[in-house]
Amino acid sequence: MGTGSVTVVYIDLLFGLNFTANYLLLLGAGRMAGTVLHRLRIAAGAALGAVYAAAAFFPGFEWLTAWPCKAGAGVLMVLAAFGGGRKLVRTCVLFFGASAALAGGVLAVQLLGGIPLTAPNGIFYTQTDLRLLLLLFVLCYFVLSLFFRRVGAHGSRELTPVRIRLLGQVFSLTALVDSGHCVTDPVTNRPVLIADGACLSGCLPPGVSARKPIESVRRCQELGLRGARLIPYRAVGVECGLLLALPAEQVRIGGKTQDGLLVALSPTPLDDGGGYQVLVGVTG
Repeated sequence: MGTGSVTVVYIDLLFGLNFTANYLLLLGAGRMAGTVLHRLRIAAGAALGAVYAAAAFFPGFEWLTAWPCKAGAGVLMVLAAFGGGRKLVRTCVLFFGASAALAGGVLAVQLLGGIPLTAPNGIFYTQTDLRLLLLLFVLCYFVLSLFFRRVGAHGSRELTPVRIRLLGQVFSLTALVDSGHCVTDPVTNRPVLIADGACLSGCLPPGVSARKPIESVRRCQELGLRGARLIPYRAVGVECGLLLALPAEQVRIGGKTQDGLLVALSPTPLDDGGGYQVLVGVTG
């Protein structure tokens, strides 16, 4: 509501609106860039942007609305959400592009519908009926989801907890869900998890090692361990390699439990930084 030229701003509403918009924009930019998605970090980046939006309304902080400050805040949001990896520049460009698209949509709604969606300083803020605002959010989210899914379907990557029960022992690790991961069991055509062999070495019997897949399969046969097999794979610098794969009693990826999956043991770490120890494809 306004009194003359003075606009009353409710900080909780301002924070909530900007947090929601920032979260969707960061999530979409991350998917298009093919970077690893960590929901808590994305939420932290969205909250940082919402705090910036709220701070711009405090007396003496009007300078925060200048475009260099807005650009700097955007870069800090991307850094908080995804870190300073190799795809930082690409993710920043996509984030600013998505933000510009959202700004264009907001402007179109204001011009065509006469609905004010921004404050005089350009910050996303409105006191429109929440039911109408919710409808607009749903429509925008639907359109952006279709676009992000089409553009980023080939490279979406997200971290999730994974729990593996193998040879009677349980391992709690972090998995990278990568839509580009397509290693399957040639016998059953079911997806195969690839795990850092060093993380699961504690349950392997003597003579079984991820570094010696062929000898290890023979050793498993001697010990009466059923289901051990070799999985062919290709990677950078490896035209045709073989991985030792063992049947897991149970695998829980996120909140979904699956039985009878093979776990292939990688002789080398999957992530140099140690951010994840298991690689899985997109689960249905």
